[in-house]
Amino acid sequence: MGHVRLPANLVAARGGEGDRAEWLRRLPDVIAELSARWSLRLGDPFQPGGQTAWVAPAVSDTYGDVVLKVGWRHMESEDEAAGLRAWDGRGAVRVFADERRDRTSALLLERCLPGTMLKDRPEDEQDEVVAGLLHRLWQTPADPTPFRPLQAMCEYWADHFEQKVAAGKVRMDPALAAEGVGLFRTLPATAEKAVLLCTDLHAENVLAATREEWLAIDPKPFVGDPTYDALQHLLNCPDRLRADPRVLVARVADLLALDAERLCVWLFARCIVETGTWPWALEVARAVRP
Repeated sequence: MGHVRLPANLVAARGGEGDRAEWLRRLPDVIAELSARWSLRLGDPFQPGGQTAWVAPAVSDTYGDVVLKVGWRHMESEDEAAGLRAWDGRGAVRVFADERRDRTSALLLERCLPGTMLKDRPEDEQDEVVAGLLHRLWQTPADPTPFRPLQAMCEYWADHFEQKVAAGKVRMDPALAAEGVGLFRTLPATAEKAVLLCTDLHAENVLAATREEWLAIDPKPFVGDPTYDALQHLLNCPDRLRADPRVLVARVADLLALDAERLCVWLFARCIVETGTWPWALEVARAVRP
């Protein structure tokens, strides 16, 4: 692997599309090449890291303090650079350079300093910060061409869920499963408006910064229903969500000026398709079932 260290979570991750073992084997050479071409002095990667990307602080001769992110390309993250360029630093980190090749995507990003996570703050404060960022990120892109519709992501996840059910990896009442996955497929088309979505905004993807108090990182942009964008924050507050999901939904819907009932329907559908990952999501789904 040469002198490039690989974070624990990236090495331990399994599954995904294609040959991850070969990708990991070649990753140090790709990082070294990018570092030379973009004139970077690299630090050690953030530990324990994520499952799909090598991410490390660096110093750029041109941009100063930056972050190099070299990731395994996957369906949800394909338009990360395009989304960051559209937001142009308004509520999200800036992107200075990007490249895609085969199974690899690389981004040179603004570094957040001090870079502490919003996750370290009380959840009531997290609600307000996430809502404030989403209000700024929701925009009608001047050029929608680079972005796929939310419908595409929902169909992708729905297909995977139905495959797991068919393989016996997810067990639940068939009528409940059909209702949830059916809504997950049909809700995107019933939205009153479509905006540029982050789709993965939660307190671990919001960092303290100096240019702005808080900046979003790691977006997975699609265009579609803004109500969908509230879901990831809800799911990342499992204790409150499980204790009284409708109370939490009402609070977040109020902060975001969303229809609480529609958010409940979206939450029901998302919880159904997430039960293979988070078994507790099934009890939330039953609690908010339309």
